[in-house]
Amino acid sequence: MSDTDLIKLYSQRILALAADIPHMRRLESPTATVRKRSPLCGSTVTVDIVVRDGRITDYGQDVKACALGQASAALSGAAMIGRTRAEVERARDELRAMLKDGGPAPSDPFTGYEALLPARDFKNRHASILLALEATAEAMAQAEAAA
Repeated sequence: MSDTDLIKLYSQRILALAADIPHMRRLESPTATVRKRSPLCGSTVTVDIVVRDGRITDYGQDVKACALGQASAALSGAAMIGRTRAEVERARDELRAMLKDGGPAPSDPFTGYEALLPARDFKNRHASILLALEATAEAMAQAEAAA
């Protein structure tokens, strides 16, 4: 990886997102909690959700990841309140397609992922970028199963 590639990958936008992750806290009484880890880089994201009537009403996350994983958690976290399982799973699938298949960035309300387009070329970063949405989708499935 050249210095130019690194500069492009860790753009000012990505670093700004990584520095300002919403809902960076653990919830006291979550409906479901899921911790996901990327075996390749060791990044971890723990997500706590409270679900009422099929929608996320409270969201907390503990993010220990690279700047790309942090930026992704910031983007997803900003959109989580009010989301349904189907919306979270759609965003996860769209993000995966963006990274792996050259698809477009996730659609509303999960906007801003264009900032992570340069990461397409760095397959070793994909798992970290997907952690927050994968953990939230899994937590929604657990919450639904428990209801």
